[in-house]
Amino acid sequence: MNLILKKRSHLWWGENLLPCTWGRGGIREDKKEGDGATPIGSFPFRKVFYRADRLTAPKTSLPLSPLTSQDGWCDDIADPAYNTHIQKPYEGRHEDLWRTDHLYDIILVVGHNDAPVVKGKGSAIFVHLRRPESTPTDGCVALDLPDLLKILAEATPKSCLIVES
Repeated sequence: MNLILKKRSHLWWGENLLPCTWGRGGIREDKKEGDGATPIGSFPFRKVFYRADRLTAPKTSLPLSPLTSQDGWCDDIADPAYNTHIQKPYEGRHEDLWRTDHLYDIILVVGHNDAPVVKGKGSAIFVHLRRPESTPTDGCVALDLPDLLKILAEATPKSCLIVES
């Protein structure tokens, strides 16, 4: 089963219509680093990170790892580790995956710009938790906790996030 986001609509998981938010820069085919847009395309599910200090391990057949305070994601275009998981301390610019809010209590990493990585085409595109006020993301897709847990429980290694125009 695939997770399908249709522009200006909700997210579909099978027959389930799920409320979600996406990038403040809209949904774009020409995704660029820092534009706040959610990229158009089909992106395989890669891995799940979760905060073991806040949640029990979600049920999933996908690769699963607890987050630590040293986890980050490189978003530095000039860095050889661009668009990859890194360990802190790290000298290059990066996003901290261990957040004080709850957005990254669960992170579903999707295969955007990773096979191969193209400098400047966007990094750190995840499916994560929505803000309580449902404001847009910086380019990710965000869901409510029960919906993300359902998706993870039913996802297979062949599942994808599909973002349509």
